[in-house]
Amino acid sequence: MRNNKIWLSSPHMGGTELKYINQAFETNWVAPLGPNVDGFEADLESYLGSGAYVGALSSGTAALHLGLIMLGVGYGDEVICQSMTFSASANPIKYLGAQPVFVDSESDTWNICPDSLEEAIKDRLKKGKKPKAIVAVHLYGMPYKVDELRKIADRYEIPILEDSAEALGSSYKGQKCGTFGDISILSFNGNKIITTSGGGAIVVKDKKFKDKAVFLSTQARDNAPHYQHSEVGYNYRMSNICAGIGRGQMEVLDKHIALRRSMHDFYVSLFKEKPGITVFKEPNTDFFSNHWLSAIIVDSSIVGVNREDVRLALEAENIESRPLWKPMHLQPVFEGCPYYGGKVSEDLFDKGLCLPSGSNLGESERERISGLLEVFFDRKLSV
Repeated sequence: MRNNKIWLSSPHMGGTELKYINQAFETNWVAPLGPNVDGFEADLESYLGSGAYVGALSSGTAALHLGLIMLGVGYGDEVICQSMTFSASANPIKYLGAQPVFVDSESDTWNICPDSLEEAIKDRLKKGKKPKAIVAVHLYGMPYKVDELRKIADRYEIPILEDSAEALGSSYKGQKCGTFGDISILSFNGNKIITTSGGGAIVVKDKKFKDKAVFLSTQARDNAPHYQHSEVGYNYRMSNICAGIGRGQMEVLDKHIALRRSMHDFYVSLFKEKPGITVFKEPNTDFFSNHWLSAIIVDSSIVGVNREDVRLALEAENIESRPLWKPMHLQPVFEGCPYYGGKVSEDLFDKGLCLPSGSNLGESERERISGLLEVFFDRKLSV
């Protein structure tokens, strides 16, 4: 019989989620509003600090879409976006009829390169197109170079939409990710550090902006006894049931972060004596990653195998791993979009692999992973 599947990042319940869900059923709050929604938002605001105001939504993608709308992005505008990211960071730009302008990564954090970002801004300005926003992502939970990006954004007066979908619990210089953007977003998809099954949140710095986001997310219904609408609205509010899951998950968030970081430490130890294998880690103590996903770079010129060989070896033993995000400027759907930078993100995609990182992985799963990888790499290095 084949071993049980080891997933890359599966949901991990804490045990109290049902309490909040049952309360919702008992009080008949089965709707996209209610005590759990209010409570979940309050929990997130307290956790993030820094004067954050949170609106709970149906997905991180919905939050990105509303964030762009609130930053004034419209048809024909240009929005700079980190190329190495999941497609949800870029898709909402297209929803609005705007044009993504993709920017390469830097090798320290794998996030948007400040030098390439400024090059892109200068060139778009020369072409008479000032970008309306910058979508900056904390990839795999690793904070981007916050200070450098903020200086550039302020210099050219372009707002930052901070994509913290993967970075709840990460921080830069002691400040939580999700609080650095002019507008920020979070995701609670099933594979994230905590989950609401599906869900996300928009994070803003002023209650009037939260109220605006909630208004837009509930079909932009005007304050009238009848159904009246003066703006286009969206059905993006989080349900009270999903928010109940989130309230229970918030109680174990710090525990989940510690367990994810422990998985990262496990890989650091596993590959310590393996030349040609580099584990992705913080560049210095200013950066604190939740290590949502642990990733490695495989140098085939040293080990004699590439990341796809490693992935297939794991797959053969029912262990899930994934290549790093394929950069957006290489995706067929974004063919022809402007791109600035070199080949950092392309090289990372060619050589990088995400390994099982879930907070619910125990000693038996670690033994299976280490046993396979030890034998696999020892065999390759001895050839």
